[in-house]
Amino acid sequence: MKVLGIAGFSGSGKTTLIEALLPLLKAAGQAVSVIKQSHHDFEVDVPGKDSWRHRHAGAQEVLLTSPWRWMLVHELRNTPEPDLAAHLQHLSPCDIVLVEGFRHAALPKIEVWRETHGHPPLFRDDRHIIAVASDSPNALAGLGVRPQLDLNNIAAIAAFILKWNPNNE
Repeated sequence: MKVLGIAGFSGSGKTTLIEALLPLLKAAGQAVSVIKQSHHDFEVDVPGKDSWRHRHAGAQEVLLTSPWRWMLVHELRNTPEPDLAAHLQHLSPCDIVLVEGFRHAALPKIEVWRETHGHPPLFRDDRHIIAVASDSPNALAGLGVRPQLDLNNIAAIAAFILKWNPNNE
């Protein structure tokens, strides 16, 4: 199972990139899962529905299932957020896991960088970034950028991921 982070500052287009990559990776015969880390509280089921009521009544976990999908919600209840390795253990076997978030984790990452956002590139301080996907290739010239990918060429980014071998880094 390849585990690859998609890193970048908020608003850089990480979710959009993942959304565009998924159909191409699937078409290439890859089973792909996604882990998305959020720094905000969120609800995954509908307030007032049975599963929501069970969680709010104190259940530590609620598994909601139907003929179309299932989901498991685990309430942390003031315990520390598990690390990425713990979350990976919850996933079913797959070929590739794309991780959005966990920006500071020691995992291989593609950085999404846009010059117009005004943030410095992360790759200069993060040795785990294996490539940079950017819409501003000239802005990174001379900075010792790792392989640079055209953020507007999703097929090329998908090809890079498919060829990438985490054992040969």
